[in-house]
Amino acid sequence: MATLLNATGDTAAAMLVARFTEGKDWMKPPPLRENYSIFNKGLLYWRINKPFTTCMLHILYIIAIIAEAMTAALSAGRRDMDWVGVCIIAWVTALGGGTVRNILFNHYPMSWVEHPEYLVITAAAAILAAIIARLMTKMKTLFLYLDALGLVVFTIIGCQIAEQIDLPWLIILLSGMITGCAGGVLRDVLCNEVPLLFRKEVYASASIVTGACYLSLEHLGAPNSATIVIACIIGLALRLLSIRYNWQMPKFVYREEWH
Repeated sequence: MATLLNATGDTAAAMLVARFTEGKDWMKPPPLRENYSIFNKGLLYWRINKPFTTCMLHILYIIAIIAEAMTAALSAGRRDMDWVGVCIIAWVTALGGGTVRNILFNHYPMSWVEHPEYLVITAAAAILAAIIARLMTKMKTLFLYLDALGLVVFTIIGCQIAEQIDLPWLIILLSGMITGCAGGVLRDVLCNEVPLLFRKEVYASASIVTGACYLSLEHLGAPNSATIVIACIIGLALRLLSIRYNWQMPKFVYREEWH
């Protein structure tokens, strides 16, 4: 035992001498590892030098994915899905637009991979919606407004990400529309419904107008904060007015058979 202790002590001493010779200090405590939680990498990740509009856009994004997840849960409930189906429909609706965009443009990592708390937030919102479904019917107008808010916020984020990878302006517009609308299309397809995007609602059009305003103001040299705010206001106003006054897009109706 004494021989073993001596050998161990000699080995440790030799390692320390080698480390000190190399200029490394073993006695110095290792750096503290940053705790990973929703409070430092996602929901409430604040930095002093972060622009106010970026922080506000992030907050609106969180509100939007919560609202999208809750309304998606009701769609799943109308198809008699279990809690797994409810969560999957919520994830697809809230996070599917960005996922489709990233796959098409080869942009990684996915937002929900980089920030897995988004999965927790949307799943919790969906389960809550399933519990209070009867109360949510009284808040239909509120969720229509939140859905409109989510549309413009997702569109702006989609445009910004496309700009970061230096895509042409037309693809930037398309990126914004995909981010804003694809989640709802996937929800409707999985729930065996005709997607809202393909019907007479002013939905995709509102997304395109939002993206066009964002790019136009940016091209004119407007400050980034003003560009985001004005584009969101115009897109949101268009969507809400279309809901209020039942504005509809022209639709193609064809009934004749070819055989």
